[in-house]
Amino acid sequence: MKVFVTGGSGYIGRATIAALVRHGHVVEAVARSERSAGVVAAAGATPVRGDLGDLGVLNAAAARAEAVVHLAQADSGEADLAAATAMQDGVGSGTYIHTGGTWVYGDTDGVVDETAPWNPPAVVAWRRPVEEAVLRRAQRGGRPVVVRPGLLYGGENRLIDQFYAAPGKRDGAVPCIGDGGNHWALIHIDDAAELYVAALGARAGSVYAGVGGVNLTAKDAALAVSRAVGLDGKTVSITLEQARERMGPIADAFALDQRLTPARARAELGWAPRHTDPLAVLARG
Repeated sequence: MKVFVTGGSGYIGRATIAALVRHGHVVEAVARSERSAGVVAAAGATPVRGDLGDLGVLNAAAARAEAVVHLAQADSGEADLAAATAMQDGVGSGTYIHTGGTWVYGDTDGVVDETAPWNPPAVVAWRRPVEEAVLRRAQRGGRPVVVRPGLLYGGENRLIDQFYAAPGKRDGAVPCIGDGGNHWALIHIDDAAELYVAALGARAGSVYAGVGGVNLTAKDAALAVSRAVGLDGKTVSITLEQARERMGPIADAFALDQRLTPARARAELGWAPRHTDPLAVLARG
C-alpha cells in the first residue's frame, strides 16, 4: 500500500515509517527541512518537502496515496483541522489515520476503554472538535480512523526525558507530582508503531486507545527513571502548582490518574502490545 505520513522525522514518526516499510508498504513523508528529509529517508520513506501549513502539498501527497497516517503535532486545533481536511480531501475513500491521545479522557476512575467520557485538561481540550470533524467523514464515504496513544516510552522517551530524566540529572532527584499514586497509561514506541500499521485495515469511524495495558504509577515510573539516570532511585515530590511552574500546562496531564485497556484493538485489529514491562525499559533508560 502507498502511505503518506506526517511527522515522519519525529519520535513516533521514525518508528512508524520503519514499521510500515517492514510490512511492505511504500511510504512518502512530509519533511520541512533538509535535516528532516534525511531522517525520513533513513527511516525508509521518500521525503516530500513542505510542512503542515502547506495544504496544497499535503493534499497532493494524500491524493497519490492509498492511506494517510497523520502523526505531526500542529500548533493549534485550527491548523490541525486544516491539515486533516486537506489530506482527507486528497485521500478520498482511502484510510485516513488521525492521531489523538488518551489524555482527553482525564481521570478515568478505574480501567476504561474508548467509550469513556471526555474530561480533558486544558492542554488537549482542543482535540475534540478536530476529531469529531475527522470522524464525520465516515458519513460521506471517507475512511477515518483515530488512534489515541497513551504516554509513549522506549527509545528517546521524548516527554519522559524532557520533563523527568533531564530535570532529575540537573537537580539530583527525579520529580514526582504529589505522592505519585496516579497511574499512567503507557505504550512502548514500537507497539504504537505497529498499532498504526494495523489500523490501516480498520473500519471507517473506528477509534482505538493505543495503550499497553500496564498502567503503572507515576511514582514507580519516577523511581525507574531515577535508576536509569544514575540517581539510585532518588525522587522528589513537587506540588501540582510547582509542576505547572516548571513544566507548563502539560503538568496537568502528567498528574492525571489513567488506566485504559487495549482490548478493542486486540479484538478488532489482531494487534497486541509486545512490551509489557515498562518499568524494566524505563530503568534501562
